[in-house]
Parts: sequence; C-alpha cells; structure tokens
Amino acid sequence: MERQLVPLYVHPAEDPPAWRALVRAAPRLYGVVVNAADGPGAAPDPVLAEPFAELREAGVRILGYVDTAYGRRPHAAVVEDLQRHRTWYGTDGVYFDQACTDPAFLPYQRRLTVAARALGCETVVLGHGTHPDPAYADGTVADLLVTFEGDWQAYEAAPVPRWTADHPAELFCHLVHGVPSGRLRAVPREARLRGAAVHYATTGDGDNPWRTLSLALTPALAGPALSPTRTETD
Repeated sequence: MERQLVPLYVHPAEDPPAWRALVRAAPRLYGVVVNAADGPGAAPDPVLAEPFAELREAGVRILGYVDTAYGRRPHAAVVEDLQRHRTWYGTDGVYFDQACTDPAFLPYQRRLTVAARALGCETVVLGHGTHPDPAYADGTVADLLVTFEGDWQAYEAAPVPRWTADHPAELFCHLVHGVPSGRLRAVPREARLRGAAVHYATTGDGDNPWRTLSLALTPALAGPALSPTRTETD
C-alpha cells in the first residue's frame, strides 16, 4: 500500500481545504508532520485543535516538528519542544528535522530518542535529508529515516548507497518538492526502486514548498508516468 509522510507547513486557517483533504486521504498516509511555528510555538494555538482531532479520528499519526539544528541545539531545548507538542496537541510522535548524519552525533540523537519515547512518542522520524552514516539505520535510533529531501531535479540524479539494500524499505522515506504535475504519479514507484517505502511529492517550490498539498492526495491528479531510474553508490 502507498504510504505518504506529509509535511504540511501551512496553517489550517490559511488553507482549510488542504487539511480536509488529508482526512479523506487518511488510508494512504504514514503520517502528517505539523509545524505550528518552526516547532510548537510559544503558546498553544486553539485553531489547530479541530483539524488535529479530525486527523486523529481518521487514524492518522501526527508528528510534531522539532529542529535539532544538526546537533547544535541543546538537549533541554529540544526536549522542551517535545513536551509542548505532546501536552498542547497530543502528538503521536516526533519529526526531528535537520538531523545529524555523522556517527559522532549518534549519542546526541540516541538521548533525544530515549527522551521522546519516555514522553510517549510512538513514532520517531529523523529528517536527515540525505543518507546518514549506516549506524543510524540499526533500528534503535528511529522508526523512519528521511534520506532525501530536495527538489525534483536533484532527486533524478540522487545516488543510493549500497548499504541501504541491507535494510527494509519501510525504514526509508523520500520527500520531493518542485515535481512537475505530470511526474507525480511516478514518485511512489521511483521511491520504491530507490529502496524507500515511504514518500511524499509536491509541486510546491520556493522558500516553503511544503505549504502546497500534493495533487496526488486529491482526485485532480492526472499525467503520464516517469520511467524510473536507480543510481547506486558504494
């Protein structure tokens, strides 16, 4: 079954139809990353309560966005964001963005993962944006690794390290923006061929491409498929 991880970084008050479309697309979703204000914000946002409740009722896991700044943010600051997401919005898990790729930062990330589990996060996702050191894929650091985040042109040329073949595709996710509308249908197959069972693709671009919901989650999607490719590296 197709599984999409949707980082929808637009406020429900700005685009109500997009949030309603997510509820209708619930069976196709791995989860939704919520990002109220580059994190949980300084205070609870009451406007978020209704769409979050609808998603939860539809069986969609909600992941709170937390920036780790590639290991530069203090542990306590990151945990505070985690607590706010859980207390204010009842998030099911966490999306650690700008996650480290260097094995030297594994102890830092492991501590955060332990803290997230202790706070009740059932799902931990690391937003590396590229392939990390293989040590991050041992199954104890995260449930899902985002090993590509970028535009369509970069995705077409992105290599796939050979070590990924030693792990289940369900461990990996690719997030692609700036995708031509006629290519959106091909992204799930392309991701699978590159070893990722979870994906998301949108036509959105600019400073915040994730404010645009993918046409793949609406009935309006139409267009030819792309012939898939796979480029491997050691």
